[in-house]
Amino acid sequence: MSTTAPTSRMTGIGRVLVIVYAVMALAATGRSFVQIFRQFDEAPLAYTLSALAAAVYILATLALVLANRRGWYAVAWVAIVFELTGVLVVGALSIFFTDLFPHDTVWSMLGRGYLFIPLVLPVFGIWWLRTHRPVRDAQDAAAAEAIA
Repeated sequence: MSTTAPTSRMTGIGRVLVIVYAVMALAATGRSFVQIFRQFDEAPLAYTLSALAAAVYILATLALVLANRRGWYAVAWVAIVFELTGVLVVGALSIFFTDLFPHDTVWSMLGRGYLFIPLVLPVFGIWWLRTHRPVRDAQDAAAAEAIA
């Protein structure tokens, strides 16, 4: 029975989750950059929200990779809960108040432009964080191993 904490949490489904977050970070960053550079005056709210979504995806990706450290685990929680809130709020506003969003954002229509991945991804992120809490020390690792 080992009493050391695991050095890496990113195996299997965790790696897939991080890869999808990284792809979303790249897509949202590229989209927001082009939107802001070319047409910011046409839909400043929508394009600013796209840039915010990009920043959240970048932060969530980094935090998930480093989530085995206690501080980053908390950052991952904040980023992913913020992401889910953003998708739900912006999605609802874009459905019910279409005049606020003359152009789409990453989170418009609950992420319709991204195959609803922005709606589903934070749910999986929350599930991952709940089921993969970082181990505080060797004593906690031994107790967790004894339970399993």
